Amino acid sequence: MLKRYLITDPLYYTSDAQTCAHKLLEITQKHRVDYICLRDKHVLDYASFATDVVTFLPPSLHVKILLHGDYLLARRLGVLGVHLPSNALHVIQDAKASGLFVVVSTHTLHEAKEAQKNGADAFTFSPVFDSPGKGTPVGLEKLKEINDKISLKCFALGGIVKPAHVKACEALGVYGIASIRLFLD
Repeated sequence: MLKRYLITDPLYYTSDAQTCAHKLLEITQKHRVDYICLRDKHVLDYASFATDVVTFLPPSLHVKILLHGDYLLARRLGVLGVHLPSNALHVIQDAKASGLFVVVSTHTLHEAKEAQKNGADAFTFSPVFDSPGKGTPVGLEKLKEINDKISLKCFALGGIVKPAHVKACEALGVYGIASIRLFLD
């Protein structure tokens, strides 16, 4: 079954931890979500934000939580793992040594190979479709090529906002889809 990975963005989920947690709870009651990445590049104190969101989410929530970029904080908070940006490939082994599930953002075959070589568990490949501010989409053909060449779990990312996008990615055999906007009503 195709995994669903929600990535937060303050534009849609806010930088207020309580509001963000409330939105995530509402979404997970309406949509199947397997993973959530708490991503907020604009909040002044990410550690406090992430700590508060994790605290506000009930233990009964059956979604795996990842933090964006900070594997030490992820370990301290006891969440599943960390989602590292493509410029942090050198941190994968340290994050894995901390017992974390590691997802890495990639945009090229070279980055995906590096993520695999360094021991990541999964990677996102993006942007598959047109997505605001993310450059030229790579398309489904390139996604299939990367998915077929890399043995890690592949999450298609970028512009996945319609059921047709999800179906197209699923048809390629990827592990999952990741999206900021797909889960919003």
